[in-house]
Amino acid sequence: MSQPTAIVFGVGTTRGVGGAVCKRFAQEGYHVIFTGRTLEKIQEVVADIRSSEVGSAEALQTDVTVEEQVIAAFDLAMSPGTGRAPADVVIFNAGNNALIDFTQLTASQFENFWRVGCYSGFLVGREAARRLVPLGRGTLIFTGASGSLRGKPGFAHFAAAKAGLRMISQSMAREYGPKGIHVAHVVIDGGILGDRLRNAAPAMVEALGSDGLLGYGAIAENYWMLHRQPRSAWTQELDIRPYKENW
Repeated sequence: MSQPTAIVFGVGTTRGVGGAVCKRFAQEGYHVIFTGRTLEKIQEVVADIRSSEVGSAEALQTDVTVEEQVIAAFDLAMSPGTGRAPADVVIFNAGNNALIDFTQLTASQFENFWRVGCYSGFLVGREAARRLVPLGRGTLIFTGASGSLRGKPGFAHFAAAKAGLRMISQSMAREYGPKGIHVAHVVIDGGILGDRLRNAAPAMVEALGSDGLLGYGAIAENYWMLHRQPRSAWTQELDIRPYKENW
């Protein structure tokens, strides 16, 4: 049997959603291809997966806002290697965030957040549809956030991008679900106990504690669950949060 393949867009470190998802699928015997902007970071994820001696992985430095680079990543993922099947799992996890006063928000900043959070999701979603429909099967998961559902003060740029990504996922689910493609959107409602938050807001991490933040390994478990769902009961949108989160 050919080894199954997954491709993950938007991976930072092993202590984050992208890295944890890669490890989770590798643990199930998948060959995981993943992309990120910083080569050193994604190479660390490769080394971590390979050291576990379960599954396999390769990293590809990619800017998800550049159409040609996204297409090239899919070309790699869909080209059967020695004993490897074309990718039937696609995960979009790219995104950025920052608190910016609306009156100080520049046009270029707004566009940048939209390009990373929404436009790149369109590129990945379109290529996924082009490649998975001929297979007649596959899973496409988009990573969302609290901003996918509601805009908070200082986060208009982020919410606009995430809400747009949510609509892409809904439209794709309605169009491609009947063709055998499971399209899901995961609303991650709360802070994640990973490297990004630890570095940016250590005081908040200490105040909330592990029970007040989402574990990246637990998030990855939900992604695997979505992929394994029987098609008679697919989830289109899943919202996950710490049990202490006020929502």
